[in-house]
Amino acid sequence: MAAVGDAETNSIDDLEVRPPKQQRSREAWNRVLDAGVAILEDGGYDAFTIAAVCERAAVAPPAIYARTTSKDALFLAVYEHGIASIRDEQKVFADPAHWSGMAPAALVREAVAQLVGISLRHRRYLRAVVLVSGVHPEVQVRGERYVHELAGLFAGVVLDAQDAITHEDPKRAVLSCFGSSFSTTILRLAYGPTFTSPTPVDDDVFVADLGESAVRYLLGNCPG
Repeated sequence: MAAVGDAETNSIDDLEVRPPKQQRSREAWNRVLDAGVAILEDGGYDAFTIAAVCERAAVAPPAIYARTTSKDALFLAVYEHGIASIRDEQKVFADPAHWSGMAPAALVREAVAQLVGISLRHRRYLRAVVLVSGVHPEVQVRGERYVHELAGLFAGVVLDAQDAITHEDPKRAVLSCFGSSFSTTILRLAYGPTFTSPTPVDDDVFVADLGESAVRYLLGNCPG
């Protein structure tokens, strides 16, 4: 992977994006952001160049330089665009109707299924940004913030079953469960299903196994 040479030296102002005001400019900028996400999905950060984004979005370089000051600023704008799609799906955790009436075990399994399923649906994008986060401090900082946000959403749902949770500190146990499920999923996305297991399983089994592990850890012998 190519080093992210300017990620540590750019100021916050250098990384800001000037939003387009006219409808035509907004449409062109949305094409740029969509193209950037697609390039990350197809080739990772090494494939991400301003020239590649221009070609894929069918825009001239001035359309990008009118909004950003550097490749890194463009990359972070694309990063936020991709994250926005994921966060939109994560709104399910804030929808009471989705979780209404579930028994504790079913609630835990569904929370894990939603957590993991969203990540799996965005695996190509997440693989790219996870791999680059190790050499890009700003992506690491932003990613940590979004993961903490997701942890709070997950805990808010699962703690509805706290009376059935067998641990002395239900919140700590739920956050530990989140960390285990999320970390295992990210390793699968970043390095493939054989990285942590010599006998890889398909996605459905992977999700079911994580859900069952979460139920056993949080609820013990709770039926259902």
